[in-house]
Amino acid sequence: MPERIVPGPVSSMRDNCEAVCIHTKKIFDSCRDKDCIEDLRFYPTQAGQDILSRAQTVKGGKAELLYTYIDVEPVVFNRGFYTVDMRFFYRVTLNAYCSCPRPVEVEGLCVFDKRVILFGSEGSAKIFSSELRVDAMDRQFLERSNLPTAVVETVDPIVLDAKLVECCENRCCDCDICEIPACVCQCFGCELTMGDDCRRAFVTLGQFSIIRLERDTQLLIPVFDYCMPDKDCTSGCGCGASEDPCELFQNISFPVDEFFPPNSLNNTCDYEGAKHCCNCCH
Repeated sequence: MPERIVPGPVSSMRDNCEAVCIHTKKIFDSCRDKDCIEDLRFYPTQAGQDILSRAQTVKGGKAELLYTYIDVEPVVFNRGFYTVDMRFFYRVTLNAYCSCPRPVEVEGLCVFDKRVILFGSEGSAKIFSSELRVDAMDRQFLERSNLPTAVVETVDPIVLDAKLVECCENRCCDCDICEIPACVCQCFGCELTMGDDCRRAFVTLGQFSIIRLERDTQLLIPVFDYCMPDKDCTSGCGCGASEDPCELFQNISFPVDEFFPPNSLNNTCDYEGAKHCCNCCH
């Protein structure tokens, strides 16, 4: 069995290579998902509800992810695994068609809940830090210091469909959201409403996401040298430099791609990826 590598010079790789110990976040588990979220309840603004009440139909517009609430809890029956509960808050803009052919934009909120189970290993260390917190108590949150950190990466979703639904008296009422974070409410121009008892809007979104669990750990990695910038801060931008502006302009490459369309999509994505892009857009 080969000997364990320890911090110090490493002769088996390069002359100036050195093994050093760094403190970083290690990814223990991750997953990616493509969710087609059907019939999400649309909570319009008060002004938007007045438009929906007299609209004949609605069509999809655009959606923006405002905030994601994340909670991590250990799985009792499977040690080392954790549930990651997420709640996505979207600002959705729909096109409402009333009497005139020109649509009217209606803005509102949509909420989506998602849960995954990932492996995050085990840890019982109590973490203390000397970082200064001005005008605050140095609370360590010991009861949660052994949990991994969940990271959610997403892009703005695609609005796939939107529809208006007439509510009957004997129809089961959709559950209203109990609490909306203040930071989400501030993103809208006016107060949100839960809608009326006659007509409600529902939206279908397409969401891409990557979820991972991380832990603070120490890793031994090879280092070849310190990273020193080679670029001078005063060169290349013309700020406070004495170079001739025409000379700087001559050093800029001619933008050929701006004048001629590309012959293929190989520069942006492969053929399979292009097909998926087309399917998503239409």
